[in-house]
Amino acid sequence: MAWTILVIAGLFEIAWAIGLKYTEGFTRLWPTVGTVAAMVVSLWLLGLAMKSLPVGTAYAVWVGVGAAGTVLLGIVLLDEPANAGRMISVALIIAGIVGLKLASPA
Repeated sequence: MAWTILVIAGLFEIAWAIGLKYTEGFTRLWPTVGTVAAMVVSLWLLGLAMKSLPVGTAYAVWVGVGAAGTVLLGIVLLDEPANAGRMISVALIIAGIVGLKLASPA
């Protein structure tokens, strides 16, 4: 269950990272409210997952899910470049997440 919670926390991290773009420097009220809410939920879920997962593993997976997802959504939603170097780098992040999952006790 902790891994599921951790992945959901990572999804909320993606939401707030992308949401930051839409806040326009925290000058737009509703995007800012949504972004802050996603931040709170993401950190709360990360804390729950850390009850039973090693802190280093949980944090690295949370950041990895957030980073990979944010890059991919940046490509899809914000027309950011999708070159080979970026795609290989995202694949390496995902490989690291899988490796941590396989090497973790919980």
